Amino acid sequence: MTAKSHSTPLPQDVKKAIRNLKQQLRQQAGDVDALFAKVCSRIEKSIAEAKIDEQQTGSAWPSVTLAQIAKGQVSDETRQCIKQRGCLVVKQHFPRAQALAWDKSMLDYLDSNDFDQQYRGPGDNFFGSLEASRPEIYPIYWSQAQMQARQSDAMNQVQSFLNRLWKFESQGERWFDPDVSIIYPDRIRRRLPGTTSKGLGAHTDSGALERWLLPAYQKVFASVFNGDIETYDPWDAAHRTEVDEYDVPDTTKCSVFRTFQGWTALSDMIPDRGLLHVVPVPEAMAYVLLRPLLSDVPDDELCGVAPGRVLPVNEHWHPHLIKGLSSIPALEAGDSVWWHCDVIHSVAPVENQQGWGNVMYIPAAPLCEKNLAFARLVAQALDNGHSPADFPPENYEAEWQDRFTLADLNINGRRALGLA
Repeated sequence: MTAKSHSTPLPQDVKKAIRNLKQQLRQQAGDVDALFAKVCSRIEKSIAEAKIDEQQTGSAWPSVTLAQIAKGQVSDETRQCIKQRGCLVVKQHFPRAQALAWDKSMLDYLDSNDFDQQYRGPGDNFFGSLEASRPEIYPIYWSQAQMQARQSDAMNQVQSFLNRLWKFESQGERWFDPDVSIIYPDRIRRRLPGTTSKGLGAHTDSGALERWLLPAYQKVFASVFNGDIETYDPWDAAHRTEVDEYDVPDTTKCSVFRTFQGWTALSDMIPDRGLLHVVPVPEAMAYVLLRPLLSDVPDDELCGVAPGRVLPVNEHWHPHLIKGLSSIPALEAGDSVWWHCDVIHSVAPVENQQGWGNVMYIPAAPLCEKNLAFARLVAQALDNGHSPADFPPENYEAEWQDRFTLADLNINGRRALGLA
């Protein structure tokens, strides 16, 4: 039986759906202006605290090592800081020499299969609504380097640690298995020395229009929409695994629940060289959700949100949040960075890139019914060397030499694809 990814049809009249929804939410929330002011105050306080840490230590990002995670030595204080900020750096996730070897093997893989001659340009316009253009993303999924990292014990340990920061069960119901994450194959970024790039504007993924219109997301954010901001917990996974993104043809989407998005560095990362920034406040999603309900936003708009695109965050509609953007610290190859699935993030522009800026995107997507259905599609794509179902069907690797195959899976990989 062929596995099918979850999909939800887009409302035929999106603007009408938005108008009706906003009318309903304003009634639910009560005094929207007062509620938004309260949310602003809470978020500005959190951003101010993060900026103090940034000034004092050089970064607002909490940091742990793989060894601390593996030995169970991450303190409660550090765990609380991670939950407060919604992001972290895992230092020495992989040995630097291993990461650099993966980086070289990736280049060899691209070169030996003549990728430069085959590449046809971006396969979609997923980032088209942002103020800055996409970074240098390559639609490659099945290299030995990517799959070795995805199915490694080190990745499994970190993903389990991240998943367990969430509330994943209640009253005997378990929403996901924190200790098994499916393989969600994403792409790579290769930024050459000397590159000038506009970066990528601030945004969130995993649903844009959906965060207001879909019933499952309305349950996820019920306390926000009901005006009870004090009880909103961005780490409560209830109803998260029920969310499906709208099925918009020819666009990138995410068919799985990711507790964290993340990437692993394949080169050293130098400060001010087009690095990742986040607003280190998971609760900031409450601001994003309430902002369109204010009177200065047209009744049929959601502050620039459009079907099949990421959720944009910008100076015009979200000035408090833009002020909170905080850069990752300097990294070495082999370090990884992670951010909560609701956390706003961007990539800073760079002029005349010094050194390489290479990463492979690997998130944490814990095992649940929704994610398992997608994992079975991943196994099929791997077997055929095709692009995964969430991405444009470019299928560059179908006939490539030296790509990873099902036979190369270890026990972690088989479990992560529902094959064991």
